[in-house]
Amino acid sequence: MKKSIFISGAAQGIGAAIARLFYQQGYKVGIYDINQSQAQILADQLGPHAKAGLLDVANYEQWQTALHEFVAWAGELNILVNNAGILYSGDFEKIAINDHYRTIDINVKGVLNGCHAALPFLKKANFARVINLSSASAIYGQADLVSYSASKFAVRGITEGLDTEWKKYGIRVLDVMPLFVQTAMVKDMDAGSIQNMGVDLTPQDVAEQVLALAQAKGNILTTTHRPVGFKTKVMFTLSSISPQFLNRLSNIYLSRKA
Repeated sequence: MKKSIFISGAAQGIGAAIARLFYQQGYKVGIYDINQSQAQILADQLGPHAKAGLLDVANYEQWQTALHEFVAWAGELNILVNNAGILYSGDFEKIAINDHYRTIDINVKGVLNGCHAALPFLKKANFARVINLSSASAIYGQADLVSYSASKFAVRGITEGLDTEWKKYGIRVLDVMPLFVQTAMVKDMDAGSIQNMGVDLTPQDVAEQVLALAQAKGNILTTTHRPVGFKTKVMFTLSSISPQFLNRLSNIYLSRKA
């Protein structure tokens, strides 16, 4: 039986790249998104082993409906990818408070909802893994991206906690941590860090790392976090060994605007 993957926010960007890559690798692919019509277009392009559906990740009942529907079609749930996310950038006080709330609803509650609703299905599968989309913004809090950065710290914490807790079920919970990726989400972004660090990664770069985590052998040796790209790997490594004041100074430098 083909292994299956369920991807949230899969109609475009990174999620769509993950869907395409896993389909090419022979997986049954669930393309779920709040934009169901766009998700259906991608599923039709891929072929009969792709299924599209509606999913607002902030809505727990929609998660339950979507997962039941997907497992009935695919047979079991092997890989859950919590990809859906949004980003607001700019001065903290100039971003409407409801937009800060929406960031938490989608980026944090969406991951909590997905993991919670998917666990009964993951426990029944012969092989199960959760892969969350975190970010280099979860390495150190980012100016002009405060709520987004905070949401990705939360994703990092959820990943670490569940990767430990769900060991009893034989389920690994992992994340990928890319820097800025060439998607619509970073278009016209108002943050010094993107001006100084650039946008070097493509959705395909991230998708390939998700595939590597999904197929990694040896649960003990697979690390919980997977920085994506050279810059992120350097930042992730240095943050773990540098004094706190140096991390702060380097982030002040990186966040300066032209």
